[in-house]
Amino acid sequence: MKLKEISIQEIENIKIGQTEDAAGGTGCTVFISEEGMAAGLDVRGGGPASRESELLKPLAAAQTIHAIVLSGGSAFGLDAGGGVMAFLEEKGIGYDVGVTKVPLVCQADLFDLTVADMKARPDKKMGYEAAKTAMEAPNYKDGNYGAGCGATVGKINGMETCMKSGIGSYAVQIGSLKVGAVVAVNALGDIYEWKTGQKIAGLLSADRRSFSCTEDVLYNKADAVENLYMENTTLGVVITNASFNKSQLCKIAGMAQDGYARSIRPVHTSADGDSIYAVSVGQLKGDQDLVGTLAAQVMSEAVIRAIRSAEGAYGYPSVNELDF
Repeated sequence: MKLKEISIQEIENIKIGQTEDAAGGTGCTVFISEEGMAAGLDVRGGGPASRESELLKPLAAAQTIHAIVLSGGSAFGLDAGGGVMAFLEEKGIGYDVGVTKVPLVCQADLFDLTVADMKARPDKKMGYEAAKTAMEAPNYKDGNYGAGCGATVGKINGMETCMKSGIGSYAVQIGSLKVGAVVAVNALGDIYEWKTGQKIAGLLSADRRSFSCTEDVLYNKADAVENLYMENTTLGVVITNASFNKSQLCKIAGMAQDGYARSIRPVHTSADGDSIYAVSVGQLKGDQDLVGTLAAQVMSEAVIRAIRSAEGAYGYPSVNELDF
C-alpha cells in the first residue's frame, strides 16, 4: 500500500491546544483524550524535566491517561500540568474516585529560559488555557507556537550562534492506519534532512554567515571534564489510531527515537532531555513493528517541519532567513 500524507488533526479522538507568551519566549502544547488513551514513554536524554512519568511504565496500574503536556520553562514549567488538571476536573474528565474525577496528566518540559524573559514560564493559568483551547477550539499549527515558541538549536557554543526552531508535525495514512508525530525541537545538536543528509539548521559560525559543525566542536573539546550545555531537550508525541497497550507503546516510542537520530546530530546527550511519548487513540488492529517503523519516519519529518516552519525571533535566525 502507498503512504498518504495527512494532517495531524485528521487522527481522531485526540485534541491539541496551544498557548504561548510570545514576548517572553515560552509556551505549552496540550494533547487531550476525553475517554483516555493508552500511552508509553521513552527517554533517551540525560536531563529530563517531567511529571507522572512513572504512570507510563508497564507495571503501573493505570492503563490510560487523559492528557500530555509539552512545555517550555524547564522544571518551572511543570506548573502548567496543574492547570490542565484543573480544567479537566471541571469537565468531569478523569478517573472516578467517588468525590471527584482525577485526570492523569503526563508532562515533559524543554529549556527556553535563556531565549527572552527568564521569568516568563508556563504556569497553571497557561496550562488551563491550553487545555480549554484543545477542548473548545483546537488550534495546533507548526512554527513558533506552544512548546515551540522558545525552541532553538545548535547551542554548544552558547546562544550567540544558535538558530530559531519551533514545533512541527507530520502524519501519514496507509489503508486505515494513521500514524503521526508532533515535536518541539530544542536540540543541542544540528538538524539534517534525513533523506539527503544535508544540514539545514544548527550551530552558526562566529560571524553567523555560515554553518559550523556541532560534532566537530564536541570533538575539539576532548579534554573537557564537565558538561556546560544544559539548555536543550527535544520533545515528541507519536499518535496512532491502532490499538496497543503500554508495553507496546513504550517500544514504539523507542523506535521513534530513531527519527531523532536520523535528523539531529548529536542527539540523546546528557545535556538533552530527549523524550518521546507514544499514544493509542483508536481500536484498529495494527502491527507493532510497522507502526514503530512509521513512527520513526514521521518523527524525522516532523523535526524538519519544526525547523522549516519556524520564524526568526529574539535575535535568532530561522532557516528561512539564511542566505548561504
